[in-house]
Amino acid sequence: MSFYATAEHEKEKLQHFASPEGRDDLYQYNQKERRTVLEVLEDFPSVQMPFEWLVQLVPPLKKRAFSISSSPLAHPNQVHLTVNIVSWTTPFKRKRHGLCSTWLVALDPQESRGVVIPSWIHRGCLPPPPPSLPLILIGPGTGCAPFRAFIEQRAVQNTKGPTSPVLFFFGCRSQESDFLYEHFWLSHSQNHGVLSKEKGGGFFVAFSRDQPKKIYVQHKIREESARIWRLLNAGAAIYIAGSSTKMPTDVTSAVEDVIVKESGMSKESASRWLRALEKAGRFNTEAWS
Repeated sequence: MSFYATAEHEKEKLQHFASPEGRDDLYQYNQKERRTVLEVLEDFPSVQMPFEWLVQLVPPLKKRAFSISSSPLAHPNQVHLTVNIVSWTTPFKRKRHGLCSTWLVALDPQESRGVVIPSWIHRGCLPPPPPSLPLILIGPGTGCAPFRAFIEQRAVQNTKGPTSPVLFFFGCRSQESDFLYEHFWLSHSQNHGVLSKEKGGGFFVAFSRDQPKKIYVQHKIREESARIWRLLNAGAAIYIAGSSTKMPTDVTSAVEDVIVKESGMSKESASRWLRALEKAGRFNTEAWS
């Protein structure tokens, strides 16, 4: 870019960014602030770059991967997504918005007919369970997305024949602001629904910010250790979905604690037992950053 800058002070600044000495300044200016190519060009207006060079400079948009949150049995010819609207504030207090999620939320279902959303469907990390398989589902936040599809699928299957119990552990910050699909989960946890205790299942939710002491799904898992152990002994599979930061590790540790408490195993033996479960296809995780 410095080659095409006609203003001397802009050329010097760009050359500084490209030098070993300017590496930290470049990081603060660009990566940390997540500046776009357009914003950089606006900051250096004297840069007159040929279009063919600009095309080579701009990276292609990355694909966004989402778990499908609907069942084809419940919604034929439809694909539902559960998308978190991404926004954040940079170190220099600039408000930033996620490109894909902001575009999606701006679409009006009534006025956007004919809008094409490019999409590709690939096999995910969570194998679809047969109706005879008992399930222990753990999906805080948007991690509930694939399990909405699982519950829809199991509900349709339940109308055609017997199905096995399902335990679902959901977590969010506040019941008032981000209890995703609240009515959906509650309706299936009542009146002999697939999440109801009458069916041997259960729905357990942790609101981490609705009380002075934070409560997460791993706390609920430990509280329901007897139910979980009973279902594991009945051949249940564990499915975990959600953030890839601390959640999968914390949840796995909580499940190990359940095994230790209910079986009398050591922590090391419980960890080996879970690894064997994973090899058998009964411990599955889908996590994203």
